[in-house]
Amino acid sequence: MKILESGKLWPIGIALAITAVAGMCVWTVKVTSKADIQESDAYMTNYQTADAKANDYIKAKIAFDKKYKLKYITEQLKADGCDIKYLLTTKDGKPVKDAKMILAISRPETQIYDKKMENPLFENGVYLFKDVKFPKVGAWNLLLKVNVGKDYCFYDIKTDTRIRHDRSIKEASAY
Repeated sequence: MKILESGKLWPIGIALAITAVAGMCVWTVKVTSKADIQESDAYMTNYQTADAKANDYIKAKIAFDKKYKLKYITEQLKADGCDIKYLLTTKDGKPVKDAKMILAISRPETQIYDKKMENPLFENGVYLFKDVKFPKVGAWNLLLKVNVGKDYCFYDIKTDTRIRHDRSIKEASAY
């Protein structure tokens, strides 16, 4: 009881609190270092570059949309292989023939299955990535980068190999 009466207990309490906070910090670092954290590849680059150039990407998209109309027209994604199709036209409806496209396919939760495809076929006004195979059934991200001269944009679609794309998805994908 002499310790309580002398007022020497509060430094012990503060020392215990500091030790507890430091212990929780160490525990947090240990737990998070074991987690399987995937780095973002938004805009086909790392997060820091995408963040630094976000305004440039937005301005480029606005400039692109003033000249062109891009539409995702794939009927259905199938894990065992399908054609991924995009329609790129000028605002007055004429097909754009000389566009360069890069399609990045990835799973939302991992980078194991990521793949990039370039130089699609151009058939009947449609850009066609032929016989794309998805190694796993389920949700997929399709990120397309389109370049027409100096104009460019990114076009991101969240999709799934288990569903057939209905009219509302196609309409939502039209710019």
